[in-house]
Amino acid sequence: MRRRISRAFGSGFAGVFRTIKAVRPGRPIHPEGVRLTGTLERHGASSGAEWIDTAGTDPVTARLSRSLGLPGRCPDVLGLALRFTNDGTPSDVLLASTGASRAGRFALTLRRNAAAGVFSSLMPYKTASGPLLLAARTVSAPGPLLAEPQTFRSDLGQNAWVLGLYYARPTGHWVGFGTLTLGAGGAPDTSERFDPVLNTLPGTGTYDWAARLREPSYTAARQPARR
Repeated sequence: MRRRISRAFGSGFAGVFRTIKAVRPGRPIHPEGVRLTGTLERHGASSGAEWIDTAGTDPVTARLSRSLGLPGRCPDVLGLALRFTNDGTPSDVLLASTGASRAGRFALTLRRNAAAGVFSSLMPYKTASGPLLLAARTVSAPGPLLAEPQTFRSDLGQNAWVLGLYYARPTGHWVGFGTLTLGAGGAPDTSERFDPVLNTLPGTGTYDWAARLREPSYTAARQPARR
């Protein structure tokens, strides 16, 4: 029953993506974004996930975007995608604007200011010690960072956006494990596609039900637009 339900929702989401893609051939959601680069520093932890628990520093490429692509003055669901490499293999993390409470961390929230509130993974990672969620929250920023791409780059300027990184069990409290430092520069946006199902974190996996929900949409988004 659970398999059928997750597969049905996954097919439904894919259908929505294909419909939007007919209007937005490039990216059906998160159509415009800001390319960011920086470092991800892990301090060491006891989550049960090897990558999180091992201290180290990774260069990262990131993208901040507005999910629905609503006009800049409108709040939107914000997305923060991260990519780093481990022994030449890419690993992707997708975070979205949510609440921070035990219930709120599973609810998408509309927001204009990227420096306010929490970004979380929504769906748990599969680890040897059980399901694990990831989150990021601003530690320091030069001020409000409105997520409309041009405004965001202007607001951030040559400054750094610093976020704390956290993990939690689905109903547990958040525990800090690292710091993400991002800056703008270079190309204003990136054509890279981030996929946490294909590019998993080292030492983690994806639950079957989560893959059935997510992968059909990612596949639909990657397909060339019909002419």
